[in-house]
Amino acid sequence: MATSAHNPPFPNRPYTTNLTSRPNAYNQQPPYQSNTPFAPPPQPPQQQQHQPAYAPPQTQQQREAARLEASRAERQERERLQAETQAALDNITEEQREEINEAFSLFDLDKDGHIDYHELKVALKALGFDLSKQEILAMLQANGFPASTIHHNSNSKLPVHDPGQQQQSASFLGPSRLLLPRNAFVHLAALRVYNRKPEEEINRAFELFDMDNKGRIDLEDLRRVARELGEGLQDEELQAMIEEFDIRGEGGIDREAFLGICLGN
Repeated sequence: MATSAHNPPFPNRPYTTNLTSRPNAYNQQPPYQSNTPFAPPPQPPQQQQHQPAYAPPQTQQQREAARLEASRAERQERERLQAETQAALDNITEEQREEINEAFSLFDLDKDGHIDYHELKVALKALGFDLSKQEILAMLQANGFPASTIHHNSNSKLPVHDPGQQQQSASFLGPSRLLLPRNAFVHLAALRVYNRKPEEEINRAFELFDMDNKGRIDLEDLRRVARELGEGLQDEELQAMIEEFDIRGEGGIDREAFLGICLGN
C-alpha cells in the first residue's frame, strides 16, 4: 500500500490476543467489597479523672500537719467552752447559784460529793432541764470518771481521787459507773441556767405553782406556796390576787396570764 507525505503510516503497536485486557460490559468486575463494614480501629477509652471526696495525707509531713490542725481546733473549742462557762458563773444571780448547789446536795444521796446518771438526771430536772438519756450520758462521758477511781478516806466524807486505785467501794454498782463531781455539776448547770430564755424560767415557775397540771394557779396553790415560803398572807389577800389576774373567770391564773404578769405585759 502506498503512502504519502500527507498520510503518515500508523506507528507499530504490540499486538495482543488478550481481549480481557480491554474493558467491556462482559469482563468488567465490580470492586472488592467486604461483608464486614469498615470500622476504624478501637481507640483506648479516655481515662476519667475522678477527684476523691477526701484524700488522706500521704506523707508523714501531711499527717503531722493534719494532727496539729485537729489538736488546735480541739483546744480552741475547749477554751471557748471554758470562757462561756466562766461567763455564766460570773453572771448568774446568787439565788440561782444557791439553787444549783441545793439541787446537787438534795440528790447526792450518799453525800460523797458525786452524783451518778440517775441522780444527775433528777437534779437537772429539778432545775427545769429535762434532758434525754443521750444528753446525760454525753455530759458524764465528757466530765465524769469511773467510780472505781474513787475511794473514801476514813476520816472524811469527801472522796479522795486515786486513778491507780482499783478497789471498788461497796456503794458503787460497778467499776464502769461514771460519776460527776460537784464542781462539774455547778459549771454545767450554771451554763444552762445562764442560757435559758426568760419564758422557760417563767414556765418552770408556773409548774412549781401548778403541781397538779391543772393549767392554772388557784387559791390552794397560792396558799401552799405562801406557807412554804413562810409568808403570812391571808386568804383574802390571795383571793384578791387571783381575781385581779383571772381574765377568763375560771377561778385561777392560767399560764398565759402568769407569763404576762412576770414579763410586765
